[in-house]
Amino acid sequence: MFYTAGLLAQQNSSQFKWFDYSISVEERSQALVEAMTLEEKIGQLLNSAPAIERLNVPKYDWWNECLHGVGRNGRATVFPQSIGLAATFDEELIFDIATAISVEGRAKYNVAIKNNNRSRFSGLTYWSPNVNLFRDPRWGRGQETYGEDPFLTSRIGVAFVKGLQGDNPKYLRAAACAKHYVVHSGPEGLRHEFNAVVNMKDLYETYMPAFKSLVVEAKVEGVMGAYNRTNGESCSGSKYLLTDVLRNDWNFDGYVVSDCGAVKDIYRKHKLVETPEEAAALSLKSGLNVNCGNVFRNLNKAVEKGLVTEAEIDAALIQLMKTRFRLGFFDPDEQNPYSQIGPEVVCSKEHINLSLKAAQESIVLVKNKDNVLPLKKDHRTIFVTGPQAANEEVLLGNYYGVSGNTVNFLDGIVSKVSVGTSINYKYGQLPYRKNVNPIDWATGEAANAEVCIAIMGINGLWEGEEGESLASSEKGDHVDSRLPQAQIDYIKKIHSKRKGKNNKLIVVVTGGAPLIIPEIYEMADAVIYTWYPGEQGGQALADIIFGDISPSGRMPFTVPYDINDVPDYTDYAMAGRTYRYMEKEPLFPFGYGLSYTTFEYSEATLNIEKEKTSVTVTIKNSGNVDAEDVAQLYIASPLAGQGQPFFSLKAFKRVSVKAGESKTVEFPLRKEQFNIFNDEGKEYIAKGDYKIIISNSVPTKRSVDLGSASPIEISVAEKVIKKL
Repeated sequence: MFYTAGLLAQQNSSQFKWFDYSISVEERSQALVEAMTLEEKIGQLLNSAPAIERLNVPKYDWWNECLHGVGRNGRATVFPQSIGLAATFDEELIFDIATAISVEGRAKYNVAIKNNNRSRFSGLTYWSPNVNLFRDPRWGRGQETYGEDPFLTSRIGVAFVKGLQGDNPKYLRAAACAKHYVVHSGPEGLRHEFNAVVNMKDLYETYMPAFKSLVVEAKVEGVMGAYNRTNGESCSGSKYLLTDVLRNDWNFDGYVVSDCGAVKDIYRKHKLVETPEEAAALSLKSGLNVNCGNVFRNLNKAVEKGLVTEAEIDAALIQLMKTRFRLGFFDPDEQNPYSQIGPEVVCSKEHINLSLKAAQESIVLVKNKDNVLPLKKDHRTIFVTGPQAANEEVLLGNYYGVSGNTVNFLDGIVSKVSVGTSINYKYGQLPYRKNVNPIDWATGEAANAEVCIAIMGINGLWEGEEGESLASSEKGDHVDSRLPQAQIDYIKKIHSKRKGKNNKLIVVVTGGAPLIIPEIYEMADAVIYTWYPGEQGGQALADIIFGDISPSGRMPFTVPYDINDVPDYTDYAMAGRTYRYMEKEPLFPFGYGLSYTTFEYSEATLNIEKEKTSVTVTIKNSGNVDAEDVAQLYIASPLAGQGQPFFSLKAFKRVSVKAGESKTVEFPLRKEQFNIFNDEGKEYIAKGDYKIIISNSVPTKRSVDLGSASPIEISVAEKVIKKL
C-alpha cells in the first residue's frame, strides 16, 4: 500500500516515535535510525534510498535539480540560466525567482506524492545552486555559475538559497545545496581524476567565500562535494574540507552529498585507496552523508573489516534524516503549510512575468555605435538570420525544465514590428561547421535589408556537462572560447556585402561563457549578449532591441581579447585571472554593460556614525531615457597589484533613475569589507590608505573608453578602518 506523508503520519503517530512532530528533529532522526537494521541504514545513505516498509518509511531519491527552475521533472517555469541571473546584479529578483521555483517544486511534489510518483527529480532536495567560480572562459559548465567574482557569487547565491528554502521556523519549503565544494571549475574531461592545486590565499580569498556565505548566512541545507581532488584529497572524501572547515569552523548542520560517481572515483580514478569498501569508509568518516552512486553498498564489508563502525554509520544517517524531517516528510499535511500549495502555481502568469523580467535585466548591450539601438518598429525591411534565431534549445541552457510557454528570438522580434514591415528570416549558417550546400541566398538579403539582426552563438550542444554537449569535442569545454569559425565567416560575408550601404548589422550572441568576439565587435553596429535567457527570452530580447525597456544587464565575468591572455586551463592559481588579477586589457570588463542613456557619478561621501558607517553617492541620469543602472562599489587595498587584487567588488545596487533626475545611493560599510588575505589564508587589514571606488563597471580605463561612467574615489586611512 502507498501513503502520502499525511496518511503515514496519521496512521503511525502512536506506533512510531519518529512520527511524533512535537519532539525535535534530532530526537526523531535518532529514533528512526535506531529502529533500522545495518542493511537498512546503508540503503538510506544512497541517493536512491529504498522504502523500509516495516517502518513505514517510503522510498526517496535525493537527486533533484532546480538550477534555474525545477529541472528534469516536467512542466515548470524556465528562468534564465544562472549566468544570466548573475548578469542582473539583482539580489531581490533572485530571491523572488528562487521563491517561485520552490513554490512550484512543492506544488509538483504534493501532486506527485498523491500519484505515487517518487521517481528521481520529483523530490525536494535540490542540488542547486552552483557557486563555483567561473575562473576560466574554457569551462563549459561555467554557465551554471554566478560568474567570476566571489562577492557577486556569494550575494546571488545567498539570495537564491533563502528564497528556495523559505522562512518558516519549522519547515523547509525546499532544501538547497551548495555545489561543487570546493575548488572545481574544469577541465570537464579530467574532472574524475584531476587534482586542483591551490594555495591557502586563493583558497580562502576566492574559492571558499561563496560556500561559507551560503552555510553561515543562508543556512543552506546541503553541500555537494566535487569530483576532483583539492591539494591531493578527494573533495568527497576530505576530513579537512567536510569536517574541519564545514562542520567545525562554519557550524554546518545539513547533509553532505557526493557528486554522482565521485566516491567511485576515489579508488578507480584518483587511486587514493584500492577497494570500494575503503573508498566508502574514507568518505563516510570524512563527513559524507549521501553517496550519489552505489559504493556505499560496500559499507557492510567495511564494517566487517573494521574500516568503519556502525556507530559512525548511525551518526552520518542521523544527520541526513534531519533534512527529511525539516521538509515535513513524516508530518500530517495540516501541520505543514507548504503541503497546501496547489498545482495552479506552476507556470502561473506571475511566474512567467518574473521569468520575463529576469531575462530583460540579464541582457547585456556591449556595443551601440551611433545609438543604432533601439530600432524603430516601422523599418521598411528587417532580415533575421543565424542558427540560434528560431532555436528554442538556446533558451534553456542545461539542467532545465519545460514549460510550453517558450518564446524564441525570431518570435519575439516578429511580434514587435509593424505589420507594414517586410521582415524575413533565413537560417543562413550551420552553427558549428561550414554549410554543405555552397549556394548562398542569405547573406545578400541580410546585407540589403535596412536592418539585419543576426542571432549567433552556441547552445547546450556545444557547451555544458560531460556527456550532454553532443557537438563538443572537449566534453563540453571550449578550446579557444571563440564563436565557431563558420559563424564568424558568415558575419564577415554579410559585412563585406553591405559596405558602402547605410544598412545596420545587429549581432546577438547566445551562450553561457565569455565568448571572445573581437571580429564581431569590429564589424557589427550593435552587439548583445543574451546568455540562455529562459522561456521568455525572445520577448525580452525584442523588448530591448525595440526600446520598450533600456538594457541594464552587466557582465558577470571578464571577456579577454584572446584565450592566451589568461593562464593555462589546469592552473588554479588566481594570478592573471579575472578582473581582480588580470593585467592584460580585456575586450569587455567585469561589471560592464551599456544603457540607452548615460549616468554620471558624483558627490561620494564617507559617513562615519556610531551606529552605522556608509558611503553615499549621487547618480544622475544625464540622458533622455528612463533606465536602471547597477552601481558597483570596489575597494583597493594599499597592496593592490602587489600580490593582492587590483580591485575587489564589495557592494552593488540596482537603481532606477528617470531621465534628467538624480538619486542618492547608500552603501553600508563594515570593517570586514576591507580585509585582505595573507599567504596562510588569514584575513587582515593592511597598513596604508585604502581606496573606495564607485562606478557602473569595474573602475578601469577600458570601462570608461567603452562608455561606462567615470569612477569616483574616496581615500580611507587604515586607522579609520580599524575603528569601524
